[in-house]
Amino acid sequence: MQILGIIPARYASTRFPAKALVDIGGKSMIQRVYEQSSKATQLSQVIVATDDERIFDHVHNFGGKAVMTSSDHQSGTDRCYEALSKTEGKYDYVINIQGDEPFISPEPINNLAEVLDGTIELATLVKIIDSDEILFNVNVPKAVLNKRHEVLYFSRQTIPYLRGIETDKWLKSNTFYKHIGIYAYRVDVLAEITKLEVSSLEKAEALEQLRWLENGYSIKAVITSDDSHGVDTPDDLDRVTRKFLS
Repeated sequence: MQILGIIPARYASTRFPAKALVDIGGKSMIQRVYEQSSKATQLSQVIVATDDERIFDHVHNFGGKAVMTSSDHQSGTDRCYEALSKTEGKYDYVINIQGDEPFISPEPINNLAEVLDGTIELATLVKIIDSDEILFNVNVPKAVLNKRHEVLYFSRQTIPYLRGIETDKWLKSNTFYKHIGIYAYRVDVLAEITKLEVSSLEKAEALEQLRWLENGYSIKAVITSDDSHGVDTPDDLDRVTRKFLS
């Protein structure tokens, strides 16, 4: 399989403007994401998809590959599709890698890529939840899987609801999954889902992937032991810097 890794990177950010270029121990955030992703042996190529010339030039200056994309995209998925259309070569799948994970491990990227056999339409990562703090945090999307490890539903609420069991015993009574927001798209499916209208479930939960489920697409879930360490705010940056560089 030929798999293209794409890192969407916008300059504008409501909570942390220009975070793609912020310095983290002598390297920018986007350089760290690019270098970590490039270690994933299952990827045929890695590129950055950006809407800003400062990010574009910076990526080329450190020896990376980047393409310019529209500033009008509403999601990383849409940006990935434009980037794919502007990248030479023929690819079977695209993996959308979050541009704000400076210490992402190549292992979960490889694990996701390894299930892509041509029949898989879409795939993503999930992690078993091991704390009540995560389980009941509405800012952390959860996933429910079927026996074939396909996603039945995503929600910000804790799902499934365990009737008749006290909430402090839920973790001992059931396996719950946190969604890790890295996506794999078969290229024909990527073209199709970018044309879909925003769905009612997506509006309700503010989760883009529900649009795909609501339109009948199948999403394979790959269980990983690696957690996500995204940087949405300067406080997040301080937290991950202390964790990985101290």
